[in-house]
Amino acid sequence: MARFHVSLHLPDVFDDAFMELIPRHRAFINHLIAENVVETYAISADRSRGWITMNGEDAAEVRAVVEQFPLYDFLSNIEIDELFLFDSVATRLPRISLN
Repeated sequence: MARFHVSLHLPDVFDDAFMELIPRHRAFINHLIAENVVETYAISADRSRGWITMNGEDAAEVRAVVEQFPLYDFLSNIEIDELFLFDSVATRLPRISLN
């Protein structure tokens, strides 16, 4: 299974239709995290962009999952890139403490 980075843009204005979908969207993302489909999920402080690290067989499979996002119709400039290397504190073994 490969790992992918998804970059996307959120709308400039969050109307009522968008706001009403947020709880359903968050529940779906939480489900994908629990299923190890989504590894990381981040939204910029100004709420204009998002970045997601996802696992999948190929970019088409990842795009198919992204298209299921409840907020999908509001997202734009979606880019999906397969990663060669993904390293983070979370993916490393915990530090050993001799205390």
